Parts: sequence; C-alpha cells; structure tokens
Amino acid sequence: MDNRARSSRVVLRRASSLLLSALAMGLFGTGVEAAGAPAPKAAKAAEQKAPVAASTQPAGLQIAFPDPRLGVHGLAWFAEDAPVLRRLPARLKETFRPPVWSLAQCPSGGRVRFRTDSLRIAVAARNPDTGTMHHMTTVGQSGLDLYVGADFICSAWPDRTGKIARTWTAGSDKAMRDITIYLPLYKPLSLESITLDAGAKVEPPRPYRVAKPIVYYGSSITQGGCAANPGLSAQAILGRRLDADFVNLGFSGNGLGEPELAKAICQIDASCIVLDFWGNPNAALYRQRLPAFVDILRAKFPTLPILAVSPFYFPAEGVSPPMAAMMADKRAATRELVAARRKAGDANIHFVDGLEMLNKDQACGLVDGIHPNSLGFFFNANGLEPHLRKVLKLQ
Repeated sequence: MDNRARSSRVVLRRASSLLLSALAMGLFGTGVEAAGAPAPKAAKAAEQKAPVAASTQPAGLQIAFPDPRLGVHGLAWFAEDAPVLRRLPARLKETFRPPVWSLAQCPSGGRVRFRTDSLRIAVAARNPDTGTMHHMTTVGQSGLDLYVGADFICSAWPDRTGKIARTWTAGSDKAMRDITIYLPLYKPLSLESITLDAGAKVEPPRPYRVAKPIVYYGSSITQGGCAANPGLSAQAILGRRLDADFVNLGFSGNGLGEPELAKAICQIDASCIVLDFWGNPNAALYRQRLPAFVDILRAKFPTLPILAVSPFYFPAEGVSPPMAAMMADKRAATRELVAARRKAGDANIHFVDGLEMLNKDQACGLVDGIHPNSLGFFFNANGLEPHLRKVLKLQ
C-alpha cells in the first residue's frame, strides 16, 4: 500500500470515529444545540463593535401590541397567553421537558399581519439578550422581516442592548397593502408597538386561502436553523407560495417524537400535519416513536392528511458507513410505517422522500453539513410543495 492510500484510510477512520463520537454526544440530529446560548467572547466583542443601523420611532398612529387589528398567526395558543409570543401554552408547561419549553419561547413561524395604507411602518420590540450562534445570522436568529404582499422589503435586528427600533418604507402611494412581519426563529421577543403614519387606515388581515394551519413538527431543521432571515424557513416560503397559514413546532435538538407534543398538536384545528422529526432520535427510537406519534394523532384526527418525511441527505453519509446506515434505516422506517398504515386502510397518510427535498447534488444548501441555509430551505420547499398541494387540493 503506497503512502497516499495509507493516508486516505487513516483520514477515513478518523472521520468515522469523530462522527460516531458526535452521535454519542447527540450532536448529529440534535439540531442547533446552542440555541439561545451566549455568543463566544470574540463574536460578542465583534457584535459590540458592529455599527447599529440608524432608526427612529416617528410620530404618528402608534398601536400598542396586542391589538385586534394586528392579527397574530402561527402561534396557536396566543389568544390565551397574550401578549407573550410563544409556541406552546402556559397551561401545559409542566407536561413538557424543560428544553422543549425553553425553545417554545422562540416564536419561530409566528407572524403579525394587518392591512394598511401607511407609507411607513415602525416597529418597537426587544430581545432578552444579544447572544448569537456561529452558524446563523443575527437577523435570522433574533430579527424581524417585513413583507408587503408576497414581496420582501427589509429586515430589523437588535442593537447591543437587545432593542429593535426600525422604520420601514412600505410603499410610495396610499393604497391598502397586506403587511406581514415575521418573528425571530431562535430568540424570544417582546413586541411593544407598531407605529403608522398619522391618519393611516389599518384593518385586520385578510384570511389565508388555506385558513386552517399546516402544522409542522420536527427538530432544529423545522424550527428554521439556519435560515438567514425569519421569512426564509421552508415553512415561511411555502406559506407564501400556497397562501397558507402554518404553525412551526420544530424544537432544536429536542424533536424526539414525544407523546406530549402529539397531544398538544391534537388541540390545533389543522389542515394538514407534517412530521419531520427524523433528525434527533437515533434509528431505534425513531422506529418506536413515529408510529406511536401517528397513533395519537389518528385518535383525534381519523382522516386529516399526515405527511411523514424521511431524512434528506447528510454529506457525512458519504464518508461514514455508520451514518449512512442510520440514515438508510430512518428512511426505511418512514416508508414502512406509511405503507403499513395505508395497507390497513389509512388512505390519508403519505410518504415524503427527504431526498426530494435535499439530495447530494444540493449539499451546498447546508451551512454546516446538517442544517439548511436559505438556499437549502428553498430546496426543501420545492420538494415538499407538490405533496402539500396534493393533500390540500391546491393543484
């Protein structure tokens, strides 16, 4: 064996060893473990030195949040917990593991919607801290996106104290417009007010074409790690394409298919449920939890469309046989579960091949070999869209 071949084998053994160690530590498939954790000192120092975008809060029609004209979407229990923007209800707090409850404070998928003819829209909000993860932008983790109709306009992000104060230009004439403000993917947020031009008209938002939300359950990938903007998770992209409401119940590192989450989902009047939690459990636990999760949902929703998504491509599969075997096992488990239930008469459960959402040729859509960047979420949305259109009858 020549030196080059020997060296290649050593590298491969080391890579496999590192991947197995990562699996044992729960790093692969556990999502963005550091969600909400303080940034490293160097990163925090850089953030302190970074210039803060100039912003002002103009005089005008100030609307304190919450307000009945400001529709809150994507946070299924907001009506009972207002003004807190979170993804699970306070009355069920003790039924969830502490990490799940902590991540539920991040309003990923949450949107504030309304109609107005104001030319300016100013927002005042606050994050609890300024920590930033190494593989996400500040905007995606902690900031806000403004969309007018389906068009992205601009973002807002916290200053060094955690305060968000930004004024956007929404248009150049007094026409009524549909406004959507996407909330942070990975940081709690207190929304204080929205200010419009003096004398501006403001109305509640128009209904979505698909008014009952699509409910997504999964891991950090579902939560939105690591989209550059809150409006660029796969769920947000699909929401605009399908004109559909949605609820994001992805929990970074903690999408383990727990029955408590299935029972919570049963409280939501959904149009469809997407199960995408393959990233966190090992193969054996996934084989156990997936059918049990579906059983709970079916007891409540006998005919509701359920999409079961299998793993997309991990580059580690190409260098680690154990990783490749684990992903293959999870893909087989998903396919087998759907086939067995359909054979037993459940005609409204459907298999989605994750490799349609991100394959080997699309690995550039991963920021760290695991989590999608904004391009990866674009790929994910493209792969999932035809399945959603079919079950929602949006051909």
